[in-house]
Amino acid sequence: MKRLLRLVVFVLVAIYVLMSAVLGAVVNPIADWIAEHWISERLAKWIVALPPYPTLALFALPLIVLEPVKPVAAYLAATNHIALGLTALVVGELLKFFLVERLFSVNHEKLMSIPAFARAHGRYRHVRDWLESTWVWLAMRRLNSVVQYATRSYASGV
Repeated sequence: MKRLLRLVVFVLVAIYVLMSAVLGAVVNPIADWIAEHWISERLAKWIVALPPYPTLALFALPLIVLEPVKPVAAYLAATNHIALGLTALVVGELLKFFLVERLFSVNHEKLMSIPAFARAHGRYRHVRDWLESTWVWLAMRRLNSVVQYATRSYASGV
């Protein structure tokens, strides 16, 4: 039973690490480009000027608005629109990831000034730190580094 549990944890962590590596590699350059070209200076100043609780509401907005994409994508896939459902899911999740990450990075101090948010974020960091210290996480990070190196070497013709 313990071996099975370790295998399940290993698979889940492997999926999480690979997805975060792919998302980071894909989303961060796109997010930087969007922030440079589409977000006006006036909008950025308005977001930064918000007090803590309206900032929290703005931070939660992408989660609230884009969370229904999952059941819609599942419905599309269940009605034989698999490509459309998968596209909706990927675009929705990437958009949610981008918006939440950007809003958090811009308003980190204000969000942390809200005691309940700071406690919840502290718990999240505690679980994430524990997860990142597991042998499974470390093994997946090493594997990820090897795959990235091999891919870059192959792409550059070395």
